[in-house]
Amino acid sequence: MLEFDNVGLRFRSGVGVDNLTLRVGPGEVVALIGLNGAGKTTLMRLALRMLRPQRGTIRLFDQPLEAAPASSWAGVGALIEVPLAYPELTVRENLRISCMLHGTSPEQVDHSLDAWRLASVADRRFRRLSLGNRQRVGLASALQHDPRLIVLDEPSNALDPASVILLRDQLTRRAQDGAAVLVSSHHLDEVARIADRVLLMNAGRLIGELDTTGNDLERAFFERIREDDERHPVDGELAR
Repeated sequence: MLEFDNVGLRFRSGVGVDNLTLRVGPGEVVALIGLNGAGKTTLMRLALRMLRPQRGTIRLFDQPLEAAPASSWAGVGALIEVPLAYPELTVRENLRISCMLHGTSPEQVDHSLDAWRLASVADRRFRRLSLGNRQRVGLASALQHDPRLIVLDEPSNALDPASVILLRDQLTRRAQDGAAVLVSSHHLDEVARIADRVLLMNAGRLIGELDTTGNDLERAFFERIREDDERHPVDGELAR
């Protein structure tokens, strides 16, 4: 569904990502974890062609990203950093527009409102929502067209515990139905519950997988980062 082959990008400031190689297959949940500045969001922006690599190849649905037809993007659902919505429109209106953009029947909106427990705020303007409700609108918009590839950057931000469980169930079910899921998070325990693989990212590089079978995931995570920093002491700070 999504493949990076030796992808690199350096910004004018010198920060960026380097030698990114990974594959996310159908029915797989892959989690990215790393400290702030590790390059997780840059990787996801590259996957969505919001940024373009200076070297390497990215493939979407087995096609080079730059050659992927516009119709391919209807099969992608994404939420990067903050939900994109028209602040003066209601929740229902924003979800309807998202359906139209993805070529999905507007009838899907009612299902999304129920699935994400947004019915009570369906006719409220987006700008008047709490942060948690805004995040749920963003997730509903990203997932309501049943995308084949799901790319989510810190999707549990601002969510209450009940909504985190709802998100977990949604991603698990969609992966079971064959979708590929790439998700970044700083909640190690949470991603360990659903991810088939947890990839560590540090200083713009993917540095391996985290074993999630141990009891102290946070300690294991920080130890791996410390070891990598000692091996690469001159890399400096990179983009988030």
